[in-house]
Amino acid sequence: MIYKNPIIKGFYPDPSICAAEGKYYLVCSTFQYMPGVPVFESSDLVNWEQVGNALTRSSQVELKTVPSSGGVFAPTIRYNNGRFYMVTTNDTLNKNFYVYTDDIRGEWSEPVYVDQGGIDPSLLFDGDKVYFISNGQDDYGNWGITQCEIDIESGKKLTHSKTIWHGSGGRYLESPHMYKIGDYYYLTAAEGGTEYGHMITYARSDSPWGEFKGYKNNPVLTNRNKGGFEIQGVGHGDLIQSENGEWFFVHLAFRQIGRFEMYHHLGREVYMTPVHFDDDGWFTCANDGTTEHEHEIIGSFSQKGLPDYSFENINRDLQLLYLRKYSPENYDLSNDRYVLKGTDTTIDEAASPTFVGIRQQDFNGTLSCALEISGGEAGLTVYSDEGHHYDIKLRETDGGCEAVLTLNIGSIKHDDTILPLNDKKAVLRIEFDSHTYKFFVDDTAVGWGSSRYLSSEVAGGFTGVLLAMFAQKGAVADFTEFELKYTE
Repeated sequence: MIYKNPIIKGFYPDPSICAAEGKYYLVCSTFQYMPGVPVFESSDLVNWEQVGNALTRSSQVELKTVPSSGGVFAPTIRYNNGRFYMVTTNDTLNKNFYVYTDDIRGEWSEPVYVDQGGIDPSLLFDGDKVYFISNGQDDYGNWGITQCEIDIESGKKLTHSKTIWHGSGGRYLESPHMYKIGDYYYLTAAEGGTEYGHMITYARSDSPWGEFKGYKNNPVLTNRNKGGFEIQGVGHGDLIQSENGEWFFVHLAFRQIGRFEMYHHLGREVYMTPVHFDDDGWFTCANDGTTEHEHEIIGSFSQKGLPDYSFENINRDLQLLYLRKYSPENYDLSNDRYVLKGTDTTIDEAASPTFVGIRQQDFNGTLSCALEISGGEAGLTVYSDEGHHYDIKLRETDGGCEAVLTLNIGSIKHDDTILPLNDKKAVLRIEFDSHTYKFFVDDTAVGWGSSRYLSSEVAGGFTGVLLAMFAQKGAVADFTEFELKYTE
């Protein structure tokens, strides 16, 4: 059958995948957001359901002081002897650690720290040995892909950290994963930076310590030369073999807003590209080493589209995101309303305002919500980071209430529209396509903002847009009738 990319849409970067007990499991980065590291399950590699989050407690990861696009980087998920392991980095604190669970839908352990630097850590279980791999500097002062053997119970290093590969020559060598396949150890990596020059490279050896010989036609997968093609930034992948014997790279890429408009605001998403091994044990990707909108996979199932979201069908424990070390007492969430209590902290700060959001997963759609406020201000935000967001909100005044559209682009913060209201309630609506967000209050158009100013190319960072509710400056905000619908 034909499947379409991306297989998971929206801000789900740095995917890693493993197989266990007849299913497939996938995790992604979350940076400054909590809960951290969503966990997905699939029976066919194409349709994915979120079944958990690996980091749900501040004791597992400290995010209180992390900047936007800091915090939790590039997780890896692995399965061994009935146990799942998720290894990642708190980049802000420069700490590599892993957590584990015997129940993929349950809670994960407290962190086990490993005394090896770098980012993008990974694990290889090889017989009775466990190897810990990251990028960075080894114990001898060398830089590259670095490895040590560890005790999986304690995280203690059993060997010195040693650099085992320097990559193929691209900048920002990262995302190492090692696999034992047949007679060889394969070491994959990402190079070129997680932008338009991103790529996947690899090498192999007959020993996990090398010497690793690079594939002669590296990069094995990249879209860096496909100008005018929507899918860009292909890289940071993890190999998986299906139950039918097919091999695939599950990897990140992003969709730019137009054919020749080099901006992306949905974040880095999850893609899948076929892998083919030759008789000599080297592998290639797809037909020409690039990722397309459509590829083939064995099977006769259908690929599901995005649902319509409401308060009733959003899984509050799994799908919602909060900023950093948030205060649960400020949120009263149910199947028919979300009541948010604002504090003095605003969404213009790199802190923990009263804010709860869901990822924007496609270009075209509509978000609407009824809102009633008491005090302060509250509303809906199209949020990239604290310096780049568009807010349609209600604000209490001495004389009553007004609706305000505020556009925040870097140091420019502008109240684009102020609309007096008769009541302290209104229906807020946002209509969006790949280029534009249009804002409405009780069906009155109040302005618009361009998607490019929320893109990574303008705002910087590694995240994507969230569609969120917020309350600040002491407001008590009662949100009802939430609807998020995507259109083709």
